[in-house]
Amino acid sequence: MGLASRLVKKAVDAARGAVDADRLLMTTMAGFIELALSRYALDRGAVWRPGEPLRMLLAGYSGTRNTGADVRVEEMIRQFRHLFGDENLDLSMLTIDPELSRGYFRTVKQLHLPQIYPRFLFDTVHEVHGVIACEGSMFKSKFANALSTMMVGALGLAAAEGKLAIGYGGEAGKMDPGLEELVRRYCGEAFIIARNEESREVLGRLGIESRAGTDTAWTFEPAPRDTGEALLRRAGWDGRTPVLALCPINPFWWPVRPDAMRGALLSMGAIADDAHYSSIYFHADSKEIRDEQKAYLGAIADAVRRFGAERPVFPILVGMEQLDRRACEGLREILGYDVPLFVSDEHDMYEMVSVIRCASMMVSSRYHAIVTSMPGLVPSAGITMDERIRNLMADRGTPELALEVDDPELADRTYEALRRLDREADALRDGIGRCVVTNLERMGRMGMELVEHVRSHHPEMPFRAGLGLGGDPWAHVPPLPPTVERLAHGYEPVCAGAAE
Repeated sequence: MGLASRLVKKAVDAARGAVDADRLLMTTMAGFIELALSRYALDRGAVWRPGEPLRMLLAGYSGTRNTGADVRVEEMIRQFRHLFGDENLDLSMLTIDPELSRGYFRTVKQLHLPQIYPRFLFDTVHEVHGVIACEGSMFKSKFANALSTMMVGALGLAAAEGKLAIGYGGEAGKMDPGLEELVRRYCGEAFIIARNEESREVLGRLGIESRAGTDTAWTFEPAPRDTGEALLRRAGWDGRTPVLALCPINPFWWPVRPDAMRGALLSMGAIADDAHYSSIYFHADSKEIRDEQKAYLGAIADAVRRFGAERPVFPILVGMEQLDRRACEGLREILGYDVPLFVSDEHDMYEMVSVIRCASMMVSSRYHAIVTSMPGLVPSAGITMDERIRNLMADRGTPELALEVDDPELADRTYEALRRLDREADALRDGIGRCVVTNLERMGRMGMELVEHVRSHHPEMPFRAGLGLGGDPWAHVPPLPPTVERLAHGYEPVCAGAAE
């Protein structure tokens, strides 16, 4: 490192921490919520009136080419339209990058979320009838406090104006103290349907009431199987060898943190930084983190080599978010041969899910790679960095198939998991099918809760007869694609941990 670079680094290190940008953002967001409380006494903003569409704002993580985030929102939109009717609903949604969400969510108006968003949310929420927070990682600091602050802020603003404030199918986990306090102060009046019981426990400790729910990706219809098979053949698949889908990530470089000084120097070209995420946000980076990532990828590669020596497979590397490309390329380099890559920066969500449903087995560190593969009955194991895959595998009745990214015996455990996915494929498929059906019913019950909640705020909303509590949960799920429809008719919902 040259003298100039050392001086720049020294200046950055000295400035870092002088201002906690996450804390400043939370404080600013809280200030706008308090301002909304005061404004509400004089100006209620948009007020729904019978006969007009209900204007709802979806607040989430769209516009990053994150396949899971996009799939779950797509299915929320389908469910909402199924429940409310197209003529009674006017949806808009936030997108981080409109170019990356172009062509998705075709019935919804997309609004570009600015990097500094509190004032934008203050103005935008005022003009709608309610907010639905829709990102899975809704209340947690694992990835980025700014993302959760945005959703909490949108919910808090809506609640402050007496509007619908709904968290739909989200998850709660470990939060930094500032975010935890924001949730405690401003989400008490929000209507939260959590993705699992563990999340409800986290929220309950903060005094936040919630209902039981699930994810919403279960009803997604990808491109036809022929599309996935054609993409695999183009990549060298012979049409017969079992496909092994590997979905690596970088689990150690989260959360992203803001660093205004570092961002300014980067924008001026004074430094180069491989850890840059976006704007003034940077991934965690150190020699220790890079070594942990190398060990994680190395363990997966070792397991794949050992398993492949016993059982012919066609491995593919799947990047469910465009950020995963680096992890996929790193794993390919360690494997030492040209393993095909399928990454969401080159394939849309319909192609991505079509490809993974062609797999005979999967090992994934991406939650939604597992969820979206399950309606295709793909036997899977997870290598997890947090509670999401752990909760899913427990719900599925196979908690032992949730491995840990930092397990020193990860290579051996992954190898044994692969052998089990192969050896017990039929039994695992049966459990997966039952679990999918259970979660479809849960999704229907979420719809029942949603209808009842909206009806309590707007009794004149013209819902169809039979919708709401006391109705049939299956009447509250959107039209099912043929693959999922067959599962719904073939299995009883008896998954471990199923809601009564």
